[in-house]
Amino acid sequence: MIRGTSHDPQATVGDLTEPELIALIQGHLPPAADWMSIGIGDDAAVVVPEKNRLEVLSVDALVEGVHFDRAFTPPAAIGHRALAVNLSDLAAMGAEPRLCLLSLALPPAWPAQDFDAMIGGLAALAARYRVQVVGGNLTRSPGPLFIDVTVSGTVKRRQVLTRSGARPGDELYVTGSIGAAAAGLQMLKAGSALAGPESCVTRFLYPEPRVQTGKLLGRNRAAGACVDLSDGLADAIHRMAERSGVGAVIDADALPIEAAVREWFETRGADPIVAAITGGDDYELLFSVRPRTRGRLKAAMRHAETALTPIGVCTADRAVVLRGARAEDRPVPPGYSHFR
Repeated sequence: MIRGTSHDPQATVGDLTEPELIALIQGHLPPAADWMSIGIGDDAAVVVPEKNRLEVLSVDALVEGVHFDRAFTPPAAIGHRALAVNLSDLAAMGAEPRLCLLSLALPPAWPAQDFDAMIGGLAALAARYRVQVVGGNLTRSPGPLFIDVTVSGTVKRRQVLTRSGARPGDELYVTGSIGAAAAGLQMLKAGSALAGPESCVTRFLYPEPRVQTGKLLGRNRAAGACVDLSDGLADAIHRMAERSGVGAVIDADALPIEAAVREWFETRGADPIVAAITGGDDYELLFSVRPRTRGRLKAAMRHAETALTPIGVCTADRAVVLRGARAEDRPVPPGYSHFR
């Protein structure tokens, strides 16, 4: 049986009423937090603001056929990704996640068990970061599955991270490694996926937002600027450079690209560096550090959930280039774009 309903496991979304779908969602959620005055079940949620902290808001949509393919994306991964991409935005701002709203457009023929699993994936990630699901909207979709998530977090005024704080001479760092998610997506499409918690496929299906690192960088005031890598490192570098009015020299040989990722791209005739920095879906953080705040960064690194790698420097020259030991400088290519 599907939890929260009396329907059999063969039920589709179209077989259930809206209250039954809402019951499926509520079945995955913990009790409401003390600061939630009114949650799911009313026309709108009512929450108590956190004292002496700013609200940080972000929204992202996942559309079937654009951001995921149900042929090879498990329902739990769809839910996980829908929230993870938003938490990554909060991480880039140095914010503590607090709540989210869900807006779901559901194909009637979609199995109700898959809907339940998708909510389970989202709820599991929400529980890890103490994010409360406070409400949202359900509607029928005649076309693709559509998941729109709005998140809210909080941060102290002096700890907000932005894209515009980089200065010439700042060092550039990136969290974790890059390119694995892009390789994982290619593996899934090619039908050559390998299992395992650290596999490229897992990195694509279940990205880990760097919430802890983002908060540390903000609290320690270690970073001058920060941006997440949703559309790839190349895109993030260009966005930070543009907003900060700087250029950048990126050390191609310093980029944290795992051996398995390099091998995958090379066997397909692609430049592993270009493929890794333009592929997207990494959800790591790129941030700048002024030389005088290196001590603050060292303090943050002791508690970060992943490695932090220096990859370059900001320049007064507005050019954004890749520099390698065996080749001339070349422009950093643009990253992923939805409209190109």
